Order: sequence, then C-alpha cells, then structure tokens
Amino acid sequence: MAYCKPWKDEHQQIDMLESRGLLIGDRDKAIACLARIGYYRLSGYWFAFRERTGECCDYPPKAKKREQVNRVVLDTFKDGASFHNAVDLYVFDKQLRLLAMDALERIEIAMRVDISHRLGNYDRFAYLHADLFHSTFTEKIDVKTGTSQHHQWIGNHARLVSRSKEEFVIHNKSKYGLPLAIWIACEVWDFGTMSKLFGGMQEKDQDSIAKKYGISNGRIFAGWLRSLNYFRNVCAHHCRLWNRNIVEQPKLPPQEEIPWIQHFHGHTHRQARCYMLFVMAGHMLGTINPHSRWKLRVKNHLASFPDLRHLGLSLGGMGAVDGWDAFE
Repeated sequence: MAYCKPWKDEHQQIDMLESRGLLIGDRDKAIACLARIGYYRLSGYWFAFRERTGECCDYPPKAKKREQVNRVVLDTFKDGASFHNAVDLYVFDKQLRLLAMDALERIEIAMRVDISHRLGNYDRFAYLHADLFHSTFTEKIDVKTGTSQHHQWIGNHARLVSRSKEEFVIHNKSKYGLPLAIWIACEVWDFGTMSKLFGGMQEKDQDSIAKKYGISNGRIFAGWLRSLNYFRNVCAHHCRLWNRNIVEQPKLPPQEEIPWIQHFHGHTHRQARCYMLFVMAGHMLGTINPHSRWKLRVKNHLASFPDLRHLGLSLGGMGAVDGWDAFE
C-alpha cells in the first residue's frame, strides 16, 4: 500500500487531535511540545487513550486474551483524555528509562568483571579459544553466514577494538600489540557483546557466575542477560517503555530459589512488561552494590505515576503487582 498521508504542521496536528476528542488545553504549549518532541513520538503515549471496540480495560485477564487481540483501536479518544495527560506520561516514561539505564550501567560493568575474571583465569586471550566455550557456540554453523556464533562474536569484538579511541586501548595496542588481554578487551564490550559471550560459555562457568546472583542455573541467567540487553536497547534508543510488550522474555528460576519470582510465575501479562525487568535489575544490584539507593528511587518514581484512572490506566500497564512492592 502506498503511503498517502499528507504532511501537517503543528497547528494542523493540534486541530486534528482536537477534532478526534483530545482535550488540548493551552494550545500554544501543546504546539511547543509537538515542535520539541514530535507528533509521532507523543502518539505512542496517547495511543492508550484512544477508544477501542468492545470492553476497555488496562490489561486483559487470561479469559479475555483472545478478545483483546481482536479489538480494533479507533481514531477517537476516550472521554476526558487530554494532551497534558500524554505529556505527563511521556515525562514519567523518560525518567523511568533514566533509572533503568543507571542500573543497567552498573550491571554491565560488573558482568564484564565477572566474565573476564572467570575466563582470564584460564588464559589471557580466553575469548579466542574455542575449547573454552560451549560446542554449540563454537561448532554450530549458521547456514546463512557459514560461520559459528563464536566467529561472529570475534568479528564484532574486533570491530569494537578497532574503532575504539580510548587511551587505554591505544596504549596497549602500541606497547603490546593485539590481541588485548580479556581484562582489557572487556572494557570495549557493549551489553550485547558481553551477554552473547556469556551465553557461549561452558555451563560450569555460567553456573559459577550465576550463583553469585542467587541463581543456580547459568542458562537461565544467560536468558536474564539477553532480556536486560533488550531492556537496555529500548532505553538507549529513547523508546516508549512503561507499557511496552517485552519481546525478549527471560525464563524464571524455581520459586523456591528466589522468593519474589512467585509474583510472576504463571502470569503472562506480568512477564511481558518492564516491571519484572526492573525487579530483576534490582535483584542483581543487591549483589553488585547492596547499599545502593536505586530501589528507593524507583519506588518514589513509581509513586509519581500520573493520575490516569479516568482513562483506565495505572501501573498495572507496566506489570506492577497489586499489593506487593518489589522496591521496599
């Protein structure tokens, strides 16, 4: 289908929103917001304000899952929905992403240390040695690329080292040449590079690191890191977070292993929203920095969620659990 929607300036955009039932309030401020943030970005927040065919609810119970899939989102807005509500939700979401990035930075750095310390004990250049990794990581060939995951990882790692302008990289390349020792090389890894290498490690090494964080199964912990990498990418690209459907959902350890897991086992909606990822990040920070006030800052921010009850929206949209607060 050819794209045929015409260009509209901010005044025309406001007129269109108003014609569809969105309360604008201060028109000049609304136009200024559109000029600064953009119509398309803000539309991701007022999307939840639009009317739908059938019964409207914040999130569907299991019995209504099929009905939810078949509902149609209309152009018109629910009664009482305002432009100001969308901006409030946008600002809340922005701070939510900043809090997530604060935790994810600490997790990424700590995991670099964990991985480089564990593998560096075997060899300074352990990341190059296939025998130190799981066979599926090093031997299984991708039919599209003709290479293993390990080969692909080494290629990506080489690009990160090559384009790095960090003084420590330049110094080590000049004085010692390549390759870099793993405890140096790990400092150029991004979250995805780090998590993929962990996923390729031998099970005994995965388990050893995972146990540090209270998880006995390193493969489950590898899934956590993949999910947190997805989490990080959403935040780093300034995407809507609060009610996003989490594509990379982690497997959960047994309820007996981590008590808070019980609030998510068997709950499809909660597992598919970002609140669980915040709880996971807080769990890991409990090991990385037990005295961190991050959880308190998250709790205070969640308490500031805009009052959108007139639109049927609440923290339930991000998978928060009624009657239980993970950030006490």
